[in-house]
Amino acid sequence: MLTLTELLVFLVDVVVALVGGACLLRLYMQYQRIPFGNPIGRFVFALTDWIILPLRKVLPSIRRIDTASLLAAFLLVLVECLVIHLLLAGTRLLHLVPVVALFGLVRVAIYGLTGLVIAYAVLSWVNPDSPVYDLIDKLCAPVLRPFRRLIPLVGGVDLSPLAVIVLLQVGAIILGNVMGSVFTLGR
Repeated sequence: MLTLTELLVFLVDVVVALVGGACLLRLYMQYQRIPFGNPIGRFVFALTDWIILPLRKVLPSIRRIDTASLLAAFLLVLVECLVIHLLLAGTRLLHLVPVVALFGLVRVAIYGLTGLVIAYAVLSWVNPDSPVYDLIDKLCAPVLRPFRRLIPLVGGVDLSPLAVIVLLQVGAIILGNVMGSVFTLGR
């Protein structure tokens, strides 16, 4: 049976994944110099301005890296980890929360990129003329390019998104195992 704590953990995880992922997407879009005058860009701004704009006043960008977006995503994941840890473990092993938050930030990035590649693959089959497809193509191209060099088309089908998704899932599994090891060592 679902407990209230499990429900609360799930809801916090969904909210942080959405907003933290939007912060990371904003960082990535700015790094790739992709304009924000599209539906996805406007959505990302609407979802993240409340946390990024105040941080930007005190934290400058470093070259093309929007440090305010990166810090905002990390702070969101840090608060999530702190809330979940206090709910499930109390104050025991509290010193590990920042380390777990770093792993959590990487997890959000992996799942966000996985979602982008899946959206790219689906749109390439069902609606490649969509303006959203062009945007997602620009976001996925730097990730897919090395795989396209290695993997030939099979019957006219590009299998590079599948290879990227598999590799990202392997990365998520490894990340989960490393995170488990950190908790084991921290005890």
